[in-house]
Amino acid sequence: MPRLSLPDFSLEGFRRQLANVDALPQLCVLGVVSGLVTGGLMVVFRLLLSLGGMLLFPDGDPEAFEALPSALRVLMPLVAAALIGLWLIRLPPEGRRIGVVHVIDRLTYHQGRFPLRNWLAQWWVGVVSVIGGLSAGREGPAIHLGAAASTGLGQYLRLPHNSLRVLVACGTAAGISASFNTPIAGVIFAMEVVMMEYTIIGFMPVILASSMGAVVAQLVYGPEPAIGIPDLHLRSLLDLPWILASALLIGLLAALFVRVARGHERLQGLPMAPRFALAALAVAGVAWWYPEVQGMGYDTLQLALGGAAAVDVLVAVAIGKLLLTAFTVACGIPISIIGPILVVGGAAGALCGLAGQALLPVGASAPEVYALLGMAAMMGAVLQAPLAALMALLELTHNPGIIMPGMLAVVVAGLTARQLSRSQGFFLTQTRQGLHPLQQPLMQALSRVSVPAVMERSLVRTSRMVTRDQASALLESNPAWVLIERSTDDKPTLALKAADLARWLLEHDEPESEEDSALLDLLEIPGQRLDMAPIHLQATLSEAFERLNDKALDALYVEHGHRPKQKRISGIITRDAIERYYRFSDSTHG
Repeated sequence: MPRLSLPDFSLEGFRRQLANVDALPQLCVLGVVSGLVTGGLMVVFRLLLSLGGMLLFPDGDPEAFEALPSALRVLMPLVAAALIGLWLIRLPPEGRRIGVVHVIDRLTYHQGRFPLRNWLAQWWVGVVSVIGGLSAGREGPAIHLGAAASTGLGQYLRLPHNSLRVLVACGTAAGISASFNTPIAGVIFAMEVVMMEYTIIGFMPVILASSMGAVVAQLVYGPEPAIGIPDLHLRSLLDLPWILASALLIGLLAALFVRVARGHERLQGLPMAPRFALAALAVAGVAWWYPEVQGMGYDTLQLALGGAAAVDVLVAVAIGKLLLTAFTVACGIPISIIGPILVVGGAAGALCGLAGQALLPVGASAPEVYALLGMAAMMGAVLQAPLAALMALLELTHNPGIIMPGMLAVVVAGLTARQLSRSQGFFLTQTRQGLHPLQQPLMQALSRVSVPAVMERSLVRTSRMVTRDQASALLESNPAWVLIERSTDDKPTLALKAADLARWLLEHDEPESEEDSALLDLLEIPGQRLDMAPIHLQATLSEAFERLNDKALDALYVEHGHRPKQKRISGIITRDAIERYYRFSDSTHG
């Protein structure tokens, strides 16, 4: 009777399955774990903010800067900038990169591997910047902490790099979901802003992660969104022309934000201390009169959505908070900008709504509706993420009727920022310049699969000089490649097609015993030979492709193991194999 093969439930089997492009069940398991981990971390982060609120604020509310004495709230940004600077100045420049920009950079150029020092810095900077009264949010820390913790677990388990990339998206989605209680917006943000792709394989684990992040947050904070939205409706279609005009204005403000945040050469040339001091002094100067510009600003946004915010406060937030947040980024303080731009958009939208009521007193919608649309328009334009902005709008309002005007506002604001003002998305302007690798279809496709899924495992190793008998013995297992060691460090640097060796032996069949004992030089046998370099078993095909190009080679041998003296060769991957995979996947998914 034939023996039944049982499924491999070992960790090694789990790793092998994850290397393939169709490892959906295994990726979904990782998505659930990532969501739970990220949700727990976000709860801890919010508890730290609450603890800071209890220690420093009269009512324990970390947003109530208005309740503080003027001198104290002016002093707080200076102290916060000093504390952040003292932490970061001990680190090398690469160790100071945190937040969403760092997540995109590590995903793009490091296959989702995050340094521990940056992760620890994110805790400190995230808490101090919000509690200390800088214009900063909590969403960037949530994304970085979740993505790094998720991939850290994957690194500990030595999972292939294609699964680490999915874990980055899972941590990102769960961070947004746990922060706003908006699981759909978390998924879209992860795929649109961080991963920059939409695939079924990518979506399902990210959906699970976002759902788990929301579940953890709701267990602690309840089912309500982070921003309470009243029941708002568009009163008349006559509002649409003014909504479009308002969206155009918000698009210009978004472009201004991105340009100021990029900084100036003179500013970037200053040492860290004066740059941080300039940012803190700017916040402190405005906060003396308008403390609403400090912190996340969700309390001010709540007032704007309820129609209770004064006009001068709305102006201070729409202009002052926008410039202060951008200037803080330009000065090099790595704050989160997602929360502040929502608040700025809400204030700018409310001002446009008040102006609309003055121009169209009969039948005009309430300014609160414009505040809501302004939030989505500003988020979509600054991040160049229209779908994420629309999903956030829908989940915060639970009102499908707001989607149609929201779509118009988001598209007009995004087009204004992108086309009229030539402004890219904020996070892309903060990363390395040029065509982003995640925007290249080839590199996207190759990053979804790890080397084991494509490599040739049928091979044998040998030294350069062998006898005819030894050469024949090499071919007994029907290998595809013969790896030739020709260096003193016992590393194969050349691959010979086994079929070429077999053909030569057939053509030079010599029965004399002297010929059988004579040494053959495998480098002299006619046939296809490929120079090789090593690559690790966990690498993705995109890593392999880049290494082949960097080394100007056509093949890599795949190493397995982490200790130098215990590494063994698992297979060989050629440029032809990678190109065949890409053509096949493109034809099946195109």
